Amino acid sequence: MIELTTPEDTLEFGRRLGGALRPGDLILLAGPLGAGKTVLARGIADGLGVLGRVSSPTFIIAREHRPAPDGRGIPLVHADAYRLGGDLDQLDDLDLDTALVEAAVVIEWGEGAAERLSPDHLLIHLDRRPDDSRLATVTPHGEWVSRWSELTARLP
Repeated sequence: MIELTTPEDTLEFGRRLGGALRPGDLILLAGPLGAGKTVLARGIADGLGVLGRVSSPTFIIAREHRPAPDGRGIPLVHADAYRLGGDLDQLDDLDLDTALVEAAVVIEWGEGAAERLSPDHLLIHLDRRPDDSRLATVTPHGEWVSRWSELTARLP
């Protein structure tokens, strides 16, 4: 578990994770409303070095952020499965499995549906504590099991 005391801690955790992502990586963000999923996605985008403002994609479902000229060269697809309400056909319609070939994909509210996009994914569950800090529980799957152990030395 990773304690994220401030929003800046959440951004920094995301930046460090984004700095380690590769094309094809799938990150699932889970947790209740206000837990910090979009803040974490914003940090991941910063770490990747992509263009565009990262905001909650709830109403557009998915947004692609192209690499900035000084970024890492990896696009980010930021999606939100909240409005899909568990409708796996709508998830398929987004063609996120195609995006996984060249982009890193971050899906908010993806737990319970988006795992089927790849057996190799990282699930990050954020919980908001009464003191307004966050607790991140990270569960690696597939190849992420070994990658996560290598990354933990560089993450807060």
